[in-house]
Amino acid sequence: MPVIKPISDLRNKAKELSAICHDSGEPIFITKNGEGDMVLMSLAAYERLQAQLELYRDLDEAEADVRGGDLGAGVQTVRRRLKR
Repeated sequence: MPVIKPISDLRNKAKELSAICHDSGEPIFITKNGEGDMVLMSLAAYERLQAQLELYRDLDEAEADVRGGDLGAGVQTVRRRLKR
C-alpha cells in the first residue's frame, strides 16, 4: 500500500520520512494542497530503479537487434570467449 504524506511533513517529520523510506524500500508520495506533487525515496531504492531501467533498455536494444536480423554469437563462439 503506498505511503502518502503532506508536503509539510518534509519540514516537520523529515527524520520519520527517511526511516520509512529506508525501512520499507518503497517511495513515499508527497502531496501539496491535496494533489500529488513529488516522490521521495531512499538512494538504494533509486539505484535499484535506475539499474532496472538500464536492464530494460539493454533488453529493448537486444530485441531490436534480433528483429533486425542479428542472430548474435553461436554457442561455440560464446564458449571460446568464456574460456579466455
